[in-house]
Parts: sequence; structure tokens; C-alpha cells
Amino acid sequence: MARPAALGRLAAAAWTLTRYDALLPVELETQYPPPIRDLGRVLRRLAGKKAKTGRPGERLALALVELGPVAIKIGQLMSTRADIFGAAFAEDLSRLKDRLAPFPAEMARAQVEAALGAPLERQFSEFGEAVAAASLAQAHEARLHDGRRVAVKVLRPNIAARVARDSGAVLLAARLVDRYVPAASRLEPVAFAETVIRATELELDLRLEAAGCDELGGVMAKDGYMSAPAVIWEGVGKQVLTLEWANGAPLSDPATLDLPGLDRPMLAANLLRAFLSQALDHGVFHADLHEGNLFVAAPAQIVAVDYGIIGRIGPDERRYLAEILWGFLNRDYPRVAEVHFRAGYVPAHHDRAAFAQALRAVGEPVFGRSASQVSMSRVLIQLFEITALFDMHLRPELVLLQKTMMTVEGVARRIDPECDIWSAADPVVRRWITRELAPPAQALRLIQDGLEVLHGLKRRLQAPEPEAPVVAPRDPSWIWFVMGALTAGGAFLLGALA
Repeated sequence: MARPAALGRLAAAAWTLTRYDALLPVELETQYPPPIRDLGRVLRRLAGKKAKTGRPGERLALALVELGPVAIKIGQLMSTRADIFGAAFAEDLSRLKDRLAPFPAEMARAQVEAALGAPLERQFSEFGEAVAAASLAQAHEARLHDGRRVAVKVLRPNIAARVARDSGAVLLAARLVDRYVPAASRLEPVAFAETVIRATELELDLRLEAAGCDELGGVMAKDGYMSAPAVIWEGVGKQVLTLEWANGAPLSDPATLDLPGLDRPMLAANLLRAFLSQALDHGVFHADLHEGNLFVAAPAQIVAVDYGIIGRIGPDERRYLAEILWGFLNRDYPRVAEVHFRAGYVPAHHDRAAFAQALRAVGEPVFGRSASQVSMSRVLIQLFEITALFDMHLRPELVLLQKTMMTVEGVARRIDPECDIWSAADPVVRRWITRELAPPAQALRLIQDGLEVLHGLKRRLQAPEPEAPVVAPRDPSWIWFVMGALTAGGAFLLGALA
């Protein structure tokens, strides 16, 4: 998008928020410094009546719907954090999860036929009205000719162009923040915006979502904390996705948590453990686990839908995450600090002991307490202040992981206000530590690293000189000898340790 167009879009977004009194809401007027307070009053006079109706969360939800899919994504994230923004505010934003206005069923039918290249009747014996509508797509209940009940997800018409316009404005806003708000530069606003935009763009190809659902379904089956519906591959196209019907009640419906036989503490624990096991054990995780994408059944079964955003983290990041969580679980703050320095999250010139002391100040007041006893907004403010003291920057490769952790924790707290986050995480983290940091696993990792080094050396020796013909043997036998010796020695070591 051209910069002037993005600037116009950004200005329009600011005015939309102003019209709904969601930019500088009157309810927070007493907390603003005098110049900002005066600006808010002027903007409200300019905005007229619309800015004076409804609660702050209701006004913001209406503004975000008008602004489009990227803004709605931000609202969905905010709606999971009642502990930060307040229960009423979060509830007002919850309509953004799956209760948006649907587009006409006739348009959906035409889009399905175009995507699958065949009349609707060839694939489905029944095709009903929309049962849920979100920012990028809506879902229809249907039946296959063999009688199976399915959900057909259809992208909103012209959604790609809308996302492109929104993305340009978001990226421009990030660049302006990066340039004119020095205190925010360590949060890497441009890298963060680019990561979120890229994830949203990938959501616009439902073939990729089908592949993600299929992959994560296999991953989830290994632990049983969560499950995924089966993909109906013959009903998949770029703009259409067909899945078997997700059993259970939608978690976005407040009445769901009062279902008979539902074990709310176990349900919250299963959600946390499902996410952690996906990320730690497999390096791939569902990165959009808000209530609108979750269906539950008694006593504590969870089915996740909407696999448009899949997060991935590499082996090193998984190890750092597990060690950090393990250190917090054991209140071993020096170890947590050491991992931060080893991972490069904290610049090397800072003092490790001082950073460990700062971590203790955050961890001790919340350790072992239930969610209802912890002010998460206060914890976040404290963390933000500490990360600023130690020059910690946002890590773009961990954006989706951090965003999903925040969402999952918020949903777990809504399910069970007494949820102890650390106790729920303990078995998954303990299992990972026991398996991955035990001597056999470390010996195997050493062997693999050695083999990678030798393979790299072999490739360099095989590469021809840039200006002279290669006269040395292209496959030195000594490399294979060393590799064989290393493998045999490693196997012996593993056998001795087992």
C-alpha cells in the first residue's frame, strides 16, 4: 500500500475510535494529564452523540468491527484478559470472537462452488445458514452424502483487499511509534506488526489451514489434552475449508461453563497443558486459542477449531522456554536469569545477580496463588518496568508464542478463577525437563551437533575452488571415519547411560 493511502487509513481509524469515544474514553478522564484531558473533551464534542452511548467495551467493540479484521484480532486478544481490563470490558468485547454479522448464504454458496469447481449438491446433501461469523470467515453447518455432519468455513468476500489496507495502516502506525516514541522501541513495534500481518495473510488461504489442522490433530492425539476435527480434503479449497463437526458446546457462550458434569479446574488445566505440550514437545502450536475457537464437553474435553494461525518455535527456543518455566516452578531465579543471558534475551553487559533479584521481585508475590488472588495488570506493569531496566527487546520469533501464552492464560482464568497457572504447567514442564535434559538426551544432542559440524565441513571440502580446478579427492575418507567413530561412541555412551 502506498504511504499516503496508509496514512489516510490510519487517520480514518483514529477518527473512528474518536467517534465511538474509544480513543480517549471519558470514563478514564481523571487519569489523563491536563493537556490530554482537554484534547479528549474537544474530540468528544466534535464526535457528537455516538461517542456518548454504551459502556467503554461496547463502544470499542463497535469501532473495531467498523475498522475491520486486523482491528478485530486485537479486540479478540483483549477480550481474553478480564484480569487486566475488567470483567465487564472483556465481556463487551467477547462478541468479536464469533458473533459478528454474517454475509448472505447465497454468496457463501457461490464462493464454495467456485472454490471447489463443482455444484454445491455434488459435495453436500445439505448446506445451511451461517452458524458463526468471525472477522475473516464464517462457518456453515452442512452434511455430506454419507450422512456425516460437517462445518464449512468460507472466507468473507474481498477480505484479502481489506486485510491489505488494514495491514498498511498497522505497519505505518508501528513505524511512527518506533520513530517518535523512544520508550517503545525495545518492543520492536515494526517487527511485531510484520509478524502479526504475515500470520493474518496466511489465514487467507484455507488450504494452509487444512494442513495445519491435520498436522496439529496428530500432535494433540499424542497427549489427549485437546483434539482437532478431521479434515474433509475433498471439500478444501483456497477460500473453503470443510471439517467434521466439532462436538461440544462453544466456550464463547457464558452458559457453557454451567454445563452439568463440567470439571472447570480440570478444563482450565487441560487448556494450559495442551498449549505447553504442543509448544515444548513438538515445536508447533495452535496460536489462536480464544474462546470462540474452543468447544468443550464434560468432564474436561476440548476441541479446537480455526487453525489459520500456527505458531512454530525451534529446538533452542523450546529449551530456553522449558528451562525458564522450570526455574520459575522451582523458584530458582538465578537459573532463570542465566537462561535469559544464555539465550541473548538480556544484553551481556548487565549483572546476572541483579536480574535474578528483579525476577524474584516479580515471581514471589504470585507464586502458588490462585488467579483470583493475583492482579495480572500489576504483574504486567512490573514486568514491563523490569524489562526496560535491563534493555530487553521483544523477540520477533517469539511473538506468536507470547501472544498465545497471554490468550491461553486469560481463557484459563475465565474458566476457573481459582486456577493456579504454575501447578497446571508443572507436569508438562517436568516431563520435558526429565526427558530432554537427562544425560542420554544430552549425549544424543552432542552427537547430532557433531554430525552437523562434520557434514558442514564435508560440504566445504567438496565445494570447488572459485578460480582453480579441484584436485583433491572430493570425498575424503577420514570424514566418514570420524563420523562413524562418533556415531559408534555415542551409541555406546547412550547404552551405558540407559
